[in-house]
Amino acid sequence: MIIYHSIIRHHLLIALALALSFGLLGGVVFASNAVWIDGSKARLQALDKITARISTVESFVGAAHFFGTLEITVERCAFHPPEDPPENAAFITVYDRSHDGLKPNLVFSGWFFSSSPAVSALEHPVYDLTLLACIND
Repeated sequence: MIIYHSIIRHHLLIALALALSFGLLGGVVFASNAVWIDGSKARLQALDKITARISTVESFVGAAHFFGTLEITVERCAFHPPEDPPENAAFITVYDRSHDGLKPNLVFSGWFFSSSPAVSALEHPVYDLTLLACIND
């Protein structure tokens, strides 16, 4: 239980540092030892739980990408340089457009972390998403 709380605290601090460095919290600049490199797209693993189909999805930052009935938009994506411990973080917004596609329903908005996908996970009865990497193309 103590280890679990330590992991959550670690990732909440990462989320706060990213939010501050990206200017999401009032433009305050956060001084930290962690170096983050902005990525131009995110590589996600998408799972359809009903068919057990696993797909790799690459989505550019700011562009919507569809998987099944989900509309996935990567707002920010950042990663550590190779000399630092590996970590990728992406702020992702997910809407479920259902089968008619007319009424979008917000199902997730928050940070995904590649090192600990369970800390901030999409809770959906049909689909599952995991951040694999942020890429700078």
